[in-house]
Amino acid sequence: MWAVNSVLDKVFDGLFLPLGLIGPVLAMVVISFLTGLLMLVVFRWTSNQDGIRRTKTLIKAHLLEIRLYKDNLGQSLKAQGRVLAANVRYIAHALRPMLVMIVPVMLILFQLNLRFGVRALTPGESALLKVRFTDTTKPEEMDITLQVPPGVVLETPPIHIAETREIDWRLSAESSGRYPLLFRSGRTEFLFPLVVGPDRLAKVPVVKPGRFFLDQVAYPGEAPVPRGTPVASVEIVYPSQKLRLFGLNIHWLIAFFGLSIFFGFAFKGVMKVDI
Repeated sequence: MWAVNSVLDKVFDGLFLPLGLIGPVLAMVVISFLTGLLMLVVFRWTSNQDGIRRTKTLIKAHLLEIRLYKDNLGQSLKAQGRVLAANVRYIAHALRPMLVMIVPVMLILFQLNLRFGVRALTPGESALLKVRFTDTTKPEEMDITLQVPPGVVLETPPIHIAETREIDWRLSAESSGRYPLLFRSGRTEFLFPLVVGPDRLAKVPVVKPGRFFLDQVAYPGEAPVPRGTPVASVEIVYPSQKLRLFGLNIHWLIAFFGLSIFFGFAFKGVMKVDI
């Protein structure tokens, strides 16, 4: 999975290179617009467009039938049943493109979460660093060392929490930058970055995942923890980030889906797609 993630990382790094010049709100608008167009293209080529058009015409005809026979209870109930059946057919027509789209859309979401989910620390701001161990690790065997580069301050000694099988530190950085934190566990060592700076579209990996496939899918920003170590994952708790949209602080996921759906419906006529 890391091979796929590394390719997607490079694609999105290239995409966000110019977007970083226009700020997070306009960047979200651009991303949502492109995603809306992509969804239209996928929907057009994977759905039965003729079947959708016929089903929508049937639904309109049966709705008109309900109005015409509103004084005839029997005919009205039959028309309502036909509307329900037509809606079921419509959902069936839309199911295949939805199944096709779910994988690329989820991969896009996980990549966007790297840029919009949290913000980088400001200089001097503290964050909690959590190293979690596997379930098979005994509390007395939880052993890992952390080496920080110049500019990073460890504000607390390592705190061992046996109940949750983790070791925590509180740390901060004096100035903006991307600081590699070096972890050593036995003979194994690996890096995880601490991101500090004012760039609100900086890629901020929150979790270095373990070896589970779904964890690697959900957290694509970093290679998984190396094999041969009892470490299950590493996490830095960054501040959450909201988008200022229409005068409101909105979670990026709501903004993304809302804007993507809006652009999809706005351009379905231009793209000649029946939805």
